[in-house]
Amino acid sequence: MNVTLIDSPVANVANIARALRAAGAELQVTSDADAIARASRIVLPGVGSFIAAMTWLEETHIDAAIREAVERDAFLLGICVGHQLLFDVSHEMGTTAGLGLVRGEVRKYEGPLPVPQIGWNRVDARGPLFEGIAPATPFYFVNSYAARGAESEVARADYNGAFTAAVQRGRIFGVQFHPEKSSTAGLRVLRNFVQCN
Repeated sequence: MNVTLIDSPVANVANIARALRAAGAELQVTSDADAIARASRIVLPGVGSFIAAMTWLEETHIDAAIREAVERDAFLLGICVGHQLLFDVSHEMGTTAGLGLVRGEVRKYEGPLPVPQIGWNRVDARGPLFEGIAPATPFYFVNSYAARGAESEVARADYNGAFTAAVQRGRIFGVQFHPEKSSTAGLRVLRNFVQCN
């Protein structure tokens, strides 16, 4: 299955590319907005700062390309900060509008546990992205911010309280964890996305 991986400077693109190929994707890695707008299956990765990632999307017009592809019924998977970019807004370093493809807000963890969350956390999930994955399977997270109780939530984990670990709205998917670092279960999530129809 053909998959377009957005070649973002604020993401670990090489690791995600290896994992997607292992999951059976015929991969195109690009930052060309026209190619992304025409794509039928897109992966939006991201690490670090929400505002830096969103600024880059806007400067390259990839934000508009993603919206155009989604309007044409393309499949889209956001990973980590790429997942957060799907939401209406993030409150990291002020308030920054996201892509607005999924309702909800991204906020910093508050509570007794150290921030950022780094490591394995059990996820309770449902839906096609998690087909064949047992309940309470652990996935690997590195994040200081997350959405909570999102309208399109299909997976939940707990860190300083329950938070949204994954969303789905139609053909739009997002995962807060790193599937490329989550062993067999993460590879299964990517394979499910690659094969989703």
